[in-house]
Amino acid sequence: MTNPEQPSPRPVALVTGAGRTAGIGAGIAGALAAAGWDIAFTYWDAYDRRMPWGPEPGATEAIAGALAERGAAQLAVEADLADPDTPARVFDEVERGLGAVSALLLCHCESVDSDLFGTTVESFDRHFAVNARATWLLIREFGLRFAAARGTGRIISLTSDHTAGNLPYGASKGAMDRITLAAARELAHLGVTANVINPGPVDTGWMSGELRAHCTMTPPAARGQIGASLRCRQSP
Repeated sequence: MTNPEQPSPRPVALVTGAGRTAGIGAGIAGALAAAGWDIAFTYWDAYDRRMPWGPEPGATEAIAGALAERGAAQLAVEADLADPDTPARVFDEVERGLGAVSALLLCHCESVDSDLFGTTVESFDRHFAVNARATWLLIREFGLRFAAARGTGRIISLTSDHTAGNLPYGASKGAMDRITLAAARELAHLGVTANVINPGPVDTGWMSGELRAHCTMTPPAARGQIGASLRCRQSP
């Protein structure tokens, strides 16, 4: 969005899947900006147009404006992460606009409810392309390009333990977990840490009143086990 005329001393974080103001990605980006980071973030409006909540006109500009208010230089990159060429292109754009990436926050997802019998091959493949393959390719680009001081690199992947009734999402998130685990071992020589976080069900605009009340009354330790019939899944 906006770039400073002079190089910024702030480190650069790349946050994927930050296309909605109510989303987890946008919230993380805002917190990082307040903590002293410059922010690049990806968005893909075509995904929101397919989902029940629909597109949010002006969201990209609103997110960028909120980051600027926190002192961050920011760059929004439209990114179809189902395309295997996209991760390298994203890093190219971010490096040209803001500089080298020190932290990678993976908040993107494909998440469409379907069970063992209702999942199509097309949907299954799209979930794995976005949630697993793109995660691998983004982490690979991060590792190949990482040049910051040893011990300063960070990778965070947002996961979920949801499976029943949401099969391709849960299965592809499981694959994402293993990819991140591999990164923790294979990038250790760079001093890069890689961790997976399960935020549990987060209301980013998809919850009904009944579902929100149920989640609110459920003890935190059990929220990740809420039944498939309630569709308690995250939707960053």
